[in-house]
Amino acid sequence: MDEAWKTAISDIAPNEIRIRGYEVKDLMAQVSFADAVFLTLIGRLPDLSESKLVNAILVSSIDHGVTPPSVLAAIHSASTGAPMNAALAAGILSINRHHGGAIENCMNLLDEAVQLQSDADSPDAAALEIIQQYRSAKKRLPGFGHRLHTADPRSVQLMQLTESNGKAGRFVQMARAIESTLKKETGKHLPLNVDGAIASVLLELGVPKTLGNLFFILSRVPGLIAHIHEEQARQKPMRKIVPGECEYDGPGPISLDMED
Repeated sequence: MDEAWKTAISDIAPNEIRIRGYEVKDLMAQVSFADAVFLTLIGRLPDLSESKLVNAILVSSIDHGVTPPSVLAAIHSASTGAPMNAALAAGILSINRHHGGAIENCMNLLDEAVQLQSDADSPDAAALEIIQQYRSAKKRLPGFGHRLHTADPRSVQLMQLTESNGKAGRFVQMARAIESTLKKETGKHLPLNVDGAIASVLLELGVPKTLGNLFFILSRVPGLIAHIHEEQARQKPMRKIVPGECEYDGPGPISLDMED
């Protein structure tokens, strides 16, 4: 008999399901979905501060309207009569290097910059060096700049949460240093976008860089499902879909402070 192959993720036995050693029934009663995601991917439960940040990351990119390529791919597929799973697959397959794929690249950028920083130097010196390297190579700095937002509200909130929860270390500091140095060097305001903010926080949490983009995909799945369901429920099949002609008719602004 061939030697059994190994897995360290789950252990399944009659009447018992364990993920990374924890019984699923115990996880169901005591941890959030974000905690369970972190446990499954990283191999340990997050502490309270980490839990808040993982949850914030997953909420941050849950949806961004009908214009992202992944949403357009999903609703076009739904419009042709594709079932939910096929339309969802089309949306996920449209998340690539230029859409949703900047997190891993920005993690690499921030890691490179931190490696350049000596103990005696401020982050600004390393930020300048990495910016010059990328500009000399005519490479865009991933995680900076946005087609719509001049101050990405998701990035601002995530960085504030990271600092207030005591998790803002060298990678968050480097992200801020690159943002400010970019403006000095180029004369343009290229704000830290949500991909860049997520990248810096994931590095602070010890998440492998190869898993970075997966957090965006996990976050975006509910939004894709909502758009597919709406397309199937509200629209005629095989319609002409023009993003600029979309008009929002949902609830007006709601403050969480107003809710009990």
